[in-house]
Amino acid sequence: MQHPRGKTAYAMQARRIVQIRDDGDSPRRAQRRMTGVAGRHGKNAKTFDEGRQRTHADVAAAYDQQARATEGFRRIFHFSDCSMAYNVSLVPSGREFQVEDGEAVLSAALRQGIGLPYGCKNGGCGSCKAKLVEGSVEHGAHSASALTKDEETRGFALLCCAHAKGDLVIESREVKGIGDIPVKRLPCRVNALERRADDVIVMRLQLPANERFQYLAGQYIEFILKDGKRRSYSMATAPHEEGFLELHLRHMPGGAFTDHVFNHMKEREILRFEGPLGTFFLREDSDKPIVLLASGTGFAPIKAIVEHAVHKGLDRPMTLYWGARQLKDIYLRELAEQWARDIPGFRFVPVLSEAAPEDQWQGRTGFVHRAVAEDLPDMSGYEVYACGAPVMVEAARRDFIAHHHLPEDAFFADAFTTEADNPGGGQ
Repeated sequence: MQHPRGKTAYAMQARRIVQIRDDGDSPRRAQRRMTGVAGRHGKNAKTFDEGRQRTHADVAAAYDQQARATEGFRRIFHFSDCSMAYNVSLVPSGREFQVEDGEAVLSAALRQGIGLPYGCKNGGCGSCKAKLVEGSVEHGAHSASALTKDEETRGFALLCCAHAKGDLVIESREVKGIGDIPVKRLPCRVNALERRADDVIVMRLQLPANERFQYLAGQYIEFILKDGKRRSYSMATAPHEEGFLELHLRHMPGGAFTDHVFNHMKEREILRFEGPLGTFFLREDSDKPIVLLASGTGFAPIKAIVEHAVHKGLDRPMTLYWGARQLKDIYLRELAEQWARDIPGFRFVPVLSEAAPEDQWQGRTGFVHRAVAEDLPDMSGYEVYACGAPVMVEAARRDFIAHHHLPEDAFFADAFTTEADNPGGGQ
């Protein structure tokens, strides 16, 4: 269904402006009258002066009228870039913003300080999925798992790659707080590289001495590479830690950036990044028990959330489920076990899917999200923070909401997409 306020409204306003421009007085017409006054009155100075004063007023009024008409015309048709803008209304909040023709809806919202849920920003994770109440969009390239054909038929859209075809009404929750923190581009120096597993490096970055970098526990940064490409990594450091950032990187064989990190990068190398980004962060306005669900290096933002909660003195029970193939892949197991000993109300449940014989594993096995479901058949009173592989995040979202009574607005996630996951992307 095409929303009725789109091009029709623009056409009506355009006709009104054109009519003003055609029927209203023009500066040149007023000036011609001024010349006529001079010719008619000749040497009668008094009469001429009176006519000249009246005509000067006509000229000023005509210029003012024409300027108002032109400005209105520009506002609607955006002559600066020859494009139109459409109105986007959000429900239930009632907030509105403008999206340019050809601009992604998510980009327009963030540009105007409106926080909508998002993760990868390139159609790979599905975090920005929302319901179209009115209007229609055209999607750019995106992963089939992020937005299925069935979901698109039922009126859902991926806002990071959705381009408006007219005015829109979208049902989406808003994320409060992210608009208050500036997104910056900063240089940084590689301070340390610590290999914690065969395919995991913990990288520590030194920030400029005079730079205060604000972010929320769970957000991420994007490295800006020399060729302009970007790579996203969640910050494992809590925001109160000043001066450095910690990232957890998994090696993707054949990946240009991680091949460099694992094989060639040296300490003191200079990198550039942009951040903070993302809407995955700890919601502090709730007293619900927290389920922390991580796979692989999805532990990084979970670490930041736990350390931030401890720093703030939040008195909420937390259970960490960390899934990996083998025991060596739970690369900071000692830290998680220490939390379980030291933090009141904190539990740690490691889950292995393919335990090696040398692991001599006696703990939980299988898919990590199923371990949560086995322990918590009713999640109606919980909040879930899930981070890691997209397939795990999507399975957890689907099962917890459909079968375990988790409220949809109590599931917060960041799916770790790789460059290979991105539509049309390589590594």
